[in-house]
Amino acid sequence: MNNHQPTVVKRIVSNLATTDVKALQKFYLDLFDLDVVMDQSWMVTLSSGQAAQTQISIASEGGSGTVVPDLSIEVDDVNAVYERTRNLGLTISYDLTDEPLGVRRFYIQDPTGKLLNILAHSN
Repeated sequence: MNNHQPTVVKRIVSNLATTDVKALQKFYLDLFDLDVVMDQSWMVTLSSGQAAQTQISIASEGGSGTVVPDLSIEVDDVNAVYERTRNLGLTISYDLTDEPLGVRRFYIQDPTGKLLNILAHSN
């Protein structure tokens, strides 16, 4: 019988490596209206202020034949973020789609090349 106490994961943080912290910060602030909650100059932490379940997805594909994205970012209004993306002149690599898995999403790359899956769950 296993007598150890289970580990409780309190938070998982994505760390994005870049040589230009301010430029990457601006990208995420402009696109997602996040807040700066810590700024050490060499590292900036951004937050929406929302609580969410801790999750890690492990996948062999991204669904609908797409590649596995580096980050999935759920938003309340994917259509608004899609329009903001277009207005910022960002390249959309997978167009806004209603997926059979119950999400509406699109893919873009951040300035470091990380593939972002921006989505909202369908109602």
